[in-house]
Amino acid sequence: MFKKFVLPSAMALSLLIPSGAFASTYTAKKGDTLKSIAKSHNISLTSLVSYNPQIKNPDSINIGEKVNLSSSSKKAPISDSDKELMARLVHAEASGEPYAGKVAVATVILNRLDNNNFPDSIPGVIYETYENGKIFAFEPVQNGEIKKYADKDSIRAVNEAARDRGKGKGSLFFYNKETSTSKWIEENRTVTITIGNHTFAK
Repeated sequence: MFKKFVLPSAMALSLLIPSGAFASTYTAKKGDTLKSIAKSHNISLTSLVSYNPQIKNPDSINIGEKVNLSSSSKKAPISDSDKELMARLVHAEASGEPYAGKVAVATVILNRLDNNNFPDSIPGVIYETYENGKIFAFEPVQNGEIKKYADKDSIRAVNEAARDRGKGKGSLFFYNKETSTSKWIEENRTVTITIGNHTFAK
């Protein structure tokens, strides 16, 4: 969503990412049902029910009750083919960056996978587009660099990120400060860490 990680305009992102989009829970208000909450958060009712087995009656939720908007069930083991795809993206995005930066790029992919507001598969996250396919989440997908084989460090970084999945600072975005700027990140997101030329944020 930025140059190197291609970034739409702030206006476009305000449409793509609604207020509170990255919340993992919702506090029930008067009149809420699982159906109404699912609709307002763009989640299927079936998924929301599965995220909240503690709610016995989906048509009657107590005011103040916490409703899970995502599930840890997305944290299934990563297949070898998905790791290979991740490694090719890491290689394309972070070639020449410190090893820790490669791990951080891989972690962004996994954090997006585990966040209910992004696709629920590795290919879905990596090949995601915006504005009817005009903008790519990752520039290497658009320019074809993702087709190149990954180096050993990128493969190792993906394995490390997968092993430590869920740890870290929760980064969901990054951009290369040497090739682009991102006022949107600076003004709207919390910077988590800077490694090499990459700035990460959530």
